[in-house]
Amino acid sequence: MLSRSRAVTPSLDRSALHAAYRDGLDPARVVEECLAGAAAPEARGIFIALAPEAAREAVAALGPFDPDAKPLWGLPFAVKDNIDLAGVPTTAACPSFTFTPERSATAVSRLVAAGAVPIGKTNLDQFATGLVGVRSPYSPPLNSFDPAVVPGGSSSGSAVAVARGLATFALGTDTAGSGRVPAGLNNLVGLKPTLGAVPVRGVVPACQTLDCVSVFALTVEDAWAAASTMAGYDPTDPWSKRVDFRAPGPVPPRLRVGAPDDSSRRFFGDDAAERAFDRALERYAGLGLDLVEVDFRPLFAVAALLYEGAWVAERYAAIRPFIAAHRDALHPTTARIILGAEALSAADAFSGIYRLAELRREAEPIWSGLDLLVVPTVPRAYRVAELEADPIGPNAALGTYTNFVNLLDLCALAVPSPFRDDGLPSGTTLIGPAGRDGLLASVGAAMHRAAGVPMGATRHPLPPAAALAGAGAAPAGHVELVVIGAHLSGMPLNRDLVALGGTFRRAVDTRPEYRLHALPGGPPARPGLLRVADGGRPVAAEVWSLPPDGFGRFVDTVPPPLCIGRVRLADGTAPAGFLCEPAGLEGARDITHLGGWRAFVAGG
Repeated sequence: MLSRSRAVTPSLDRSALHAAYRDGLDPARVVEECLAGAAAPEARGIFIALAPEAAREAVAALGPFDPDAKPLWGLPFAVKDNIDLAGVPTTAACPSFTFTPERSATAVSRLVAAGAVPIGKTNLDQFATGLVGVRSPYSPPLNSFDPAVVPGGSSSGSAVAVARGLATFALGTDTAGSGRVPAGLNNLVGLKPTLGAVPVRGVVPACQTLDCVSVFALTVEDAWAAASTMAGYDPTDPWSKRVDFRAPGPVPPRLRVGAPDDSSRRFFGDDAAERAFDRALERYAGLGLDLVEVDFRPLFAVAALLYEGAWVAERYAAIRPFIAAHRDALHPTTARIILGAEALSAADAFSGIYRLAELRREAEPIWSGLDLLVVPTVPRAYRVAELEADPIGPNAALGTYTNFVNLLDLCALAVPSPFRDDGLPSGTTLIGPAGRDGLLASVGAAMHRAAGVPMGATRHPLPPAAALAGAGAAPAGHVELVVIGAHLSGMPLNRDLVALGGTFRRAVDTRPEYRLHALPGGPPARPGLLRVADGGRPVAAEVWSLPPDGFGRFVDTVPPPLCIGRVRLADGTAPAGFLCEPAGLEGARDITHLGGWRAFVAGG
């Protein structure tokens, strides 16, 4: 933990630091303390190189405190040493590979433009190959809670820097789980965005088709602020994609979240990890998450492909010219993995690609009726000594619930959960389809607060809840839609809204001038909402927003006697929403007294 002898800010999280800046704290003083802390003997192994000149230049360019113009104003951050920071050597934890870039990676440049201050380059598993965090020729970072336990990798230095209070946030990369596993082992938030959302130009590749720039932070809000700043299409990056990275705002009242069933629970004998996961699930159930057991075997089959054929070959291809000239420079375990590609053929690579396509189709039904998945971030807390006997097995086990994510183009968010019985951190990870990053952030923030744990290894409590960057009203041009039936959150047809770009905005009753009916026919039953002159009651509803094209496509699917009209709500608004033609109510059952469709479906 960073030691401070002054009475300024008790923590480096954004809310505390910005409050201190408003009170007159000089950011130069904070940055110098971070640099001093990073250079201290007790921080050995966390950083490969510090960047005092870049940090001081960034502070000098800040201007007056203005978090509206620069939302990351004065926030110190660290950069994994496979991501370029102009003027500071990039090593990828391989001294013979070292080069000094003239320009920063796109992600880093965007952070600095938003007021963040880079303080140095962090240690990693060499060439980002590993989940243990100790495959480095430099002195490896120590786990923030127990030096005998692996810190997690490959982004070990970045995670430990944040957990120990040396930076507000840090950049990692994530190909197989490197942005999540270290978060779980160091009581941090680890955000892995949708593939292509954050540009990877200026990142030393591991597997270019799978690589993501990730974020470690003390809070979900801080991780989201950094990630949303970095996100955005980069025409100079061939892997960049246009991804809507807007946070959706409030958590929907009900979400169906899949968790591993009994056959999919893999903790490798770590009973404390399993008990901690069960405690986390109990707390999440109280947040309105409907937990559904899921068979993960198709996902495990996908995960097994990551260190076979195509993607081992891709790691080899990423540094093939370097290997030709510096073969002996590879860490022994890194060499054992990457050089295995030399025994592969192009046909082997294509076989892996074809097998992934088959497994992707096999895994698709998992998402039927589900909004998200929740898994243990790591299944077991491995000890450093265990790697001496087996440098490969523990690494593979750590990727049990991470390795399939990028192969299937999913997004993920690791958040702290209640500690284990032995005092070590425990974490859970939310996983969602591509583009649901904002939903993960909203749900993850609630889950983090439910955990009741301090931030990282700093012992500081979470600050009061803050709005996620970009959250609030519907994006410009989006159309609000009132739903009152099977399109409600957590119900069977809600996935249709989400697939069209829908995001939850608010739960609200109608004004007391409607009657709700269950229409004849089915199954499934359909709701019919009718405005009446008298005898009406409030009916539970939700408001979602859709982009114009999504709204148009949705309206085209509404069958008679249902129609879309203005629905008058208790909050004074009257968005478009589901109504029913009076003629369609013949033979319908009046269920107004139940108050809403959920109560009817529940057996009312």
